[in-house]
Amino acid sequence: MAIEWTTLVATGSGAVIALAGTLLNDHLRDRRESRRSGRTRARDLYVEFIVAAGACHTRLRRIAQEPGGRPDLDAATREALVEAGIHEIRERLFIDASENVAAAGQALYERLRDLRRAVAEGASWSSRDFHDVYHPYLDTAWGYRAAVRKELGSVPFEPSVFGWVTLNGAATCPVCGSNAV
Repeated sequence: MAIEWTTLVATGSGAVIALAGTLLNDHLRDRRESRRSGRTRARDLYVEFIVAAGACHTRLRRIAQEPGGRPDLDAATREALVEAGIHEIRERLFIDASENVAAAGQALYERLRDLRRAVAEGASWSSRDFHDVYHPYLDTAWGYRAAVRKELGSVPFEPSVFGWVTLNGAATCPVCGSNAV
């Protein structure tokens, strides 16, 4: 029996092409899934950081509402940062975030520490000393959100989207009022 070489070569070539196509498709799918997974991890980390900053901010505001109610303001304000877990999440941000988001996160962390220092020194919620660091903190929080939105492919919000004049609340702040920036 004579072998049909053309049939054998065609069958073998078809098998190689099919196998190569399957391997390429699997490789491309794995790469897409890896990118999607990395993007999801990054987004989760970015949200975790802003949530921790917000939790710390809320604790500091509570302390500032009754600064005389705490015997050791410095310890209470430091504890607010620790309880929020901001230090650990910031370290993860330095490892996993893009340069722009890490820089925006560091700026937010520094403004949060400014707020902590003001409250530790006895600044009350209704004092000018508190608001001098509070509104810059809010500006920086919105700057962080803008950096994250840009990295994730969205545009930053304008204050008017929320019916606001500014994102930092200074324009409608009863303490800052007409001194709003």
